[in-house]
Formats: sequence, structure tokens, C-alpha cells
Amino acid sequence: MSRKRKRQPIPHLEDRSGLLASLPLKGELDPDLLDLALTHRSYSFENDECPQNERLEYLGDAVLSLAVADHLYRTYPDASQGSLSRRRSTVVSTRALSHIARLHNLGAYLKLGKGESLTGGRDRDSVLEDAVEAIIGAVHLSLGAEAARVFVLDLLSPILDDDTFMLGAFDYKSRLQEIGALLSAVPAYTYEEWTAGDTEHFRAHVSVGETLAGTGEGTSKKGAEMEAARRAVLAYYSARGETFTMFEE
Repeated sequence: MSRKRKRQPIPHLEDRSGLLASLPLKGELDPDLLDLALTHRSYSFENDECPQNERLEYLGDAVLSLAVADHLYRTYPDASQGSLSRRRSTVVSTRALSHIARLHNLGAYLKLGKGESLTGGRDRDSVLEDAVEAIIGAVHLSLGAEAARVFVLDLLSPILDDDTFMLGAFDYKSRLQEIGALLSAVPAYTYEEWTAGDTEHFRAHVSVGETLAGTGEGTSKKGAEMEAARRAVLAYYSARGETFTMFEE
């Protein structure tokens, strides 16, 4: 039986006071940029192609990546390049950023098209991730590069150095691809899908060459893939008599 997230109340779209109070801002954010950051392309499509947040998302993605890379470089002086890259990828992943968005009830403040809203866009991981990046872009333009860097680190503080969260958010599919390269093989996925009650279920099976495989289940295809990849990664290290460590070579 799947567990549904508790729905958060949706404030009036023009009232951002709750969001502004929740975000770790150290200055006044330009209200027009905030409005732009919260405007999804689906809203733009239904409202005469008004400006939407994709350009801010592009900027915020770059600001986010640099802030996190700088923090990790300074925090883990003995870590290898590969270890730092994997940790950064996990911190800025869709799962991590959508988690941060939910901590601030960000979905409730988004300007979405009617169709996007009716189909669950306010709690869709990719929509939340994009909005977080757009807000970071808005902070950069409003308050400057240094304020944006501090904002990113404060915003991500609940997860930034939390290896328990990182373990759940780790990109096992990418790690399995790296293992596949060592084995001169490409991971291949097959799927099964069924419905139990009102819930869709997926089973993914991944094989890497003839010696490595894993199977996982989930209520999304992506979740099943990640679980299958996780099992295959753990099987790889177990067969070698080694213990898997997320961020080490």
C-alpha cells in the first residue's frame, strides 16, 4: 500500500510572505524575480506566453553547481576528483532538490497551468527541482554572487553533509555505468508493469555483461531502475569481497 504525502495548503499565489519567511535569505529578494522564478512554463503557455522561469533555472543551476563544488573541495581536502564529483551529483540531484523544496512548501507557491496543477505538478520532483534552481538564480541577480553562494549552502544545510540522506539519494545508475565501463559492458534494463488497486508498480531488471545483475521494484519506473542499479552495485562489491562506500574510488 503506497503512502501519499500530506497535502499542504495552497496560499494565494500573490502572497509569498510564508515562502520568504521560510527561505534563508540574507537580504531583500526582488519581488519580480521571485514571481518569475515561481512561474512554470505551463502557466506561460496558458497566459499569452508570459515570461517563465527556464532562464532563471539555467542560471541557478550554474550558481548551485559552483557553490556546492567549492564547498566540497574545501570540506573534503583528501577526497579524490571522482569522489567529489559523485558527492556533488548527489547533492544537486532531483531527489535532493525536490526534498529541499518540500521542506519549504515550495510547490504551494508555484504558478502552474491548469493541466499541470491537476496532474500533480505541485509535487512533481522535476518541477520542484527546477523551481529551486530558478530561485537560486533570482537570489544571484538580486543580491549578488556571494549572497547567492551563502544562500545555497544555507538552503542545502539539512542534507549537504548528511551521509544518511546521501545514501538514499545516491545515483546508483551512474555508479553502475562506471562499473560497466570497467567490465567493458553497458547496463541493459528490462521492465515489468502492473497495477494493484489504484497504484502502479514497476519491476526493473538490469544486467551488465553476463556476470552482474540486479532487480528492483517501485511505484515509478525510475524508482525501480534505481533500486535495480543499487542491488547490482552492491552485488559487484560483494563478489569482490569489498564494502561499498558511496564517495570513495
